[in-house]
Amino acid sequence: MQLDFLIIRIGFTALLVGAGYLLSPIPGERAMSAGLALLIAAAIIFFETRVRRLTLKTLIGAAVGSILGIVGATLIGFLISAQDAVPKELGSFVTLALTLFMAYVGLIVGAAKGDFLDLSALGGIFSERGTLRTPPLILDTSVIIDGRVADITETGFMGGPLVIPQFVLHELQQIADSSDSIKRNRGRRGLDILQRIQKNASAEVQISTTDFPEVREVDHKLIELARRLEGKIVTNDFNLNKVAQLRGVAVLNINELANALKPVVLPGEIMRVYVLKEGKEYNQGVAYLDDGTMVVVDNARRLIGKNIDISVTSVLQTTAGKMIFGKYGEDSRSRDRDQQRENGRDPAQAPPRDSSGERDAKSVPAGSASRAT
Repeated sequence: MQLDFLIIRIGFTALLVGAGYLLSPIPGERAMSAGLALLIAAAIIFFETRVRRLTLKTLIGAAVGSILGIVGATLIGFLISAQDAVPKELGSFVTLALTLFMAYVGLIVGAAKGDFLDLSALGGIFSERGTLRTPPLILDTSVIIDGRVADITETGFMGGPLVIPQFVLHELQQIADSSDSIKRNRGRRGLDILQRIQKNASAEVQISTTDFPEVREVDHKLIELARRLEGKIVTNDFNLNKVAQLRGVAVLNINELANALKPVVLPGEIMRVYVLKEGKEYNQGVAYLDDGTMVVVDNARRLIGKNIDISVTSVLQTTAGKMIFGKYGEDSRSRDRDQQRENGRDPAQAPPRDSSGERDAKSVPAGSASRAT
């Protein structure tokens, strides 16, 4: 596509320079006429490259604004010219100046307000074959390194083409070439994730070469690219999420998706957990679910390293995730004893003794050991 545009620009420039040389708008100066045509061609190509960066809404707003400005200036100029008291030369100059002024103002104001247009109200005139356009999903550096986007893509839940900007690839390459081993491993992991996504036959992956040299930060480039493509940013960066929403850009946050997919737990439910460590408060134990959700259990400090049934007391939802609070009480102890009977073990039976006649240290609670001493 870029090569095609280059060929068209070269042909247009050659045609305009040839016309200037042959027609010679400057009498007797063919070389100067060709040079003037070359300057005009360069100005037109520069204008074309700037216009290509604008969105369809901006172009429509600019066109409508300039047309309205010209129409208004023409009507006012007609009224001025109809006055006999105004000299003809002055009336012509005022009409021309007013036309240029109102056309310029209409162009600028229309382009600035073009983003407020609703193109869907036009009944699909600007959409391909009258179908709804699927917004592209622009991947952030952090979400690529995270890796979960590859799993989501393989399940088929990523509706729309995946766009990987060239500046994001450049940032990943810089991270992969870092002297820091941790950053280097993260960068290489991100490149491996991209290769895994590209190998997925059901995923439509596009590499965007669009860049914004005047913008330095990658996050701001992502926002500008999303506004131009009218797409959504896929990220797990909290700050980028907030800034993009303030700029009116839709964001798909992987962390919010993970929190939404966590199982719903209601107070009073019974759940089985593995107590991993002790908590901060007295007689508390801490467990974790398979999805990483922390479970704080009261009366479970002496049950570290065991699977127990607890009763959920409350659920706390925070920006970092979900926390579940529960307690281990008499009902839980009764269920544990029933579970031991089902496994063929009598809960009232004393634990086995070793050759020295002492109980196995793992079966004696810490509190009982302290009382015995």
